[in-house]
Amino acid sequence: MTVQDKAYVELEYSLTLDSGEVVDRSAEGKPLGFIFGANQIIPGLEQKLQGMEAGESAKLVVEPGDGYGERNEDLVQDVPRNYFPEGMDVQPGMIFQATTPSGPAPMKVLEVAEESIKADFNHPMAGERLTFDVKVVEVREATKDELDALNAPPMPGGDCGGGCSGSC
Repeated sequence: MTVQDKAYVELEYSLTLDSGEVVDRSAEGKPLGFIFGANQIIPGLEQKLQGMEAGESAKLVVEPGDGYGERNEDLVQDVPRNYFPEGMDVQPGMIFQATTPSGPAPMKVLEVAEESIKADFNHPMAGERLTFDVKVVEVREATKDELDALNAPPMPGGDCGGGCSGSC
């Protein structure tokens, strides 16, 4: 069977940036499993995996627009200091999970002032070309339970309560 819509796919991978830095990889002996076509992985990787078979390996390059998007300077914004818990020692470089109208979003602190915090809401890998070294371990028809799980409601706790939290 080839990688195709509604197939269950397992793959071993490592993800490298143009700088040569390896930023992610599957754990030894624990391949990443997902349902193809269910938007569980970035679109560019999914497109490039289509048609591959179990046992196949490839180096797949995903451009920013098909990965985590281009950097958008409009997503660098000032956040009122009172959105953070009182007394929290917020420092540049810290990353929080913020609740936005579009759902949870990572937020990196750039600068801290008395009344506001300059934060970057771009995905940490926005603007990056991604190189995936992949090996397709398994391709099979997804089970009914696996397909049903795609329609299950989200687990509680995915929302950080409308503000920012260092524990997310």
